[in-house]
Amino acid sequence: MKPLPAKTALDAYFLEARCKLLDLAAILDRIGRGADADAVSADPRMARIRTATMALLDTPADRAELVQSLFSLSYDPHWPVPAPK
Repeated sequence: MKPLPAKTALDAYFLEARCKLLDLAAILDRIGRGADADAVSADPRMARIRTATMALLDTPADRAELVQSLFSLSYDPHWPVPAPK
């Protein structure tokens, strides 16, 4: 499959990206305004969010794969296989 031209992709997804960025900003504002905001600054989940947002700016390609890997567990071949119901 051939990728969309950059201008076409920007035209098609700009408003969606804007919406998602505004959602993320609002979530971070809610966390930052919380009574115990300083307590979560060292939370590993916040570190992942910070790393992911930096990756959006610093990584030239494969951003989605990188962000997905930040929020995923590493594969463990010893995971139990779910039993069918």
